[in-house]
This record gives sequence, C-alpha cells and structure tokens, in this order.
Amino acid sequence: MNRFVILSGCSGGGKSTLLSALKAKGYATIDEPGRRIVAQEQAADGAALPWINMAAFAQRAITMALEDRERAVSLPGWVFFDRSLIDASSALKTETGDEAQLNALKHQHRYHTRVFLTPPWPEIYQQDAERQHDLTAAEQEYQRLLTTYPALGYEVVVLPKVSVEQRVEFVLTRLEMTK
Repeated sequence: MNRFVILSGCSGGGKSTLLSALKAKGYATIDEPGRRIVAQEQAADGAALPWINMAAFAQRAITMALEDRERAVSLPGWVFFDRSLIDASSALKTETGDEAQLNALKHQHRYHTRVFLTPPWPEIYQQDAERQHDLTAAEQEYQRLLTTYPALGYEVVVLPKVSVEQRVEFVLTRLEMTK
C-alpha cells in the first residue's frame, strides 16, 4: 500500500483547506505545484502561466511534482498531496495531445490507489490572482480528472460537500479501510 494520497478535483472545491486541516492534525502535506508555480512566475514576470502558456506551465508542474515525490519519501506516515503528477500530465495531454507522460504513469510513480476528488462547489468557488479561470473551466478540468484517474487504475472517491472537519474524518476513515 502506498502512503502517498492525492487530493485532487475541481479548482476551488476546498482541496487546500482540507490539506491545511490535515497538516494541523500532524500529517505530512505537499502544497499544490500549480499555485507555487504561478506565484514564482508572477514574481519573476514569467510566462509559464496557465493563461499564457499552458504547456510550459504543465511541464513545470510535472517537474515540481516529481521533486515533491522524491522529497516526500523521507516523510513519515500518510503524505497528502494537493494535486499530483497525474494532474499535471493530464493538463499537458489536454494542451498538446502528447499522451506519453500520462501513459507512463500507469506503471511509474504510483500513489495510493484511492484518490479523493473535490466536486464542483459553486457556493465556495472564488477566483484570485493565482486562479484566474472561471467555474466552467474548473468543472471541465474536474470532468477530465474523473476519467483520467480511473483510466490509470485509481479508485476515485468524491468528497462530500460538508465541513472541513467532516471531510478530514471522511478521508481518514476511507484510508483506514484500505489497511
């Protein structure tokens, strides 16, 4: 059983809030590569931004996600990832049509078989400096991930629209069931 757990799904669906709550409970967490890249690119007046050059952004996210996985090996217990190498590879495939990176993930760089997806949640969705796409684009991304993860052999568990505390309990309970 792999201890690397993916939290993915719709942008603005509460992934980062859930990750923060898991971190507060003492679990190891890895922040979303995309938000880190956007902050770096904006600070450096770079162009590897999803609204300027999605392919370059996805390539950077793949590189960062691989580095995150390497770093996570030394962390104890469950390690929760806000998005993953699969999200970045799926974005690259959507942008360029190149399936090689995504297809390689059927056998390489595996995560826990149970992946938790946040569904679209219009009531909490907010755009900001790092999330410039609208809810429609976020919903399209969610639909893509709903098919991508199972195609790579992962079991998708859609998170309920409940409080963050209830989501934490939901995730931890579902993980205990896999032991």
